[in-house]
Amino acid sequence: MDDDEAIRKALTTAGKLIGRPVRSFASADEFLAGYDPAVPGCLVLDIKMPGMTGVELQRKLIADGTAIPVIVVSGHADVRIAVEVMSRGAVTLLEKPFRLDELLAHIRTAIETDAVNRAKIAERAETESRLAALTPKELEVLDLIVSGKTNKDIAAVLGLSLRAVEDRRARLMKKAEARSIADLIRLRDSLAEGDI
Repeated sequence: MDDDEAIRKALTTAGKLIGRPVRSFASADEFLAGYDPAVPGCLVLDIKMPGMTGVELQRKLIADGTAIPVIVVSGHADVRIAVEVMSRGAVTLLEKPFRLDELLAHIRTAIETDAVNRAKIAERAETESRLAALTPKELEVLDLIVSGKTNKDIAAVLGLSLRAVEDRRARLMKKAEARSIADLIRLRDSLAEGDI
């Protein structure tokens, strides 16, 4: 996204060179009106634009929970702006004029980053779905399993028979699609880490 039409054409050419569809926008408002978070990709963003600046747009996307990778370009970036956009997760900051091969390399990195992020989000949603299928009693058993308790220990803690604990454990393993205790622990840990 750039208010300079020549730069927008160059960016469109860059996208075509790597076989990716490209949409260009002259302003942040135009981008926000046309952006579909379900479409994978990256955003090449100029710092200086009419209306909302590139830095302000990057802040807004982060505040809105939008995880699109951002490549920032500028003809006049100062150190403070460079530090800010990079600390907010920009893939890079390129100063105009930049080489096309340099831009293409960063676009490829950004697209790979987007694919990895989308896979993590999908995995987390699947994990949440599996855990949401568990009853409160099954979650109680899961928590005790994750904390290292044996079936015998769980029976004592919950005041249940060993058979009742084994039944709950078997149901939660099936619902969670876990083949082992290690799978259950990874499932619970991946949700607790919130690494997305």
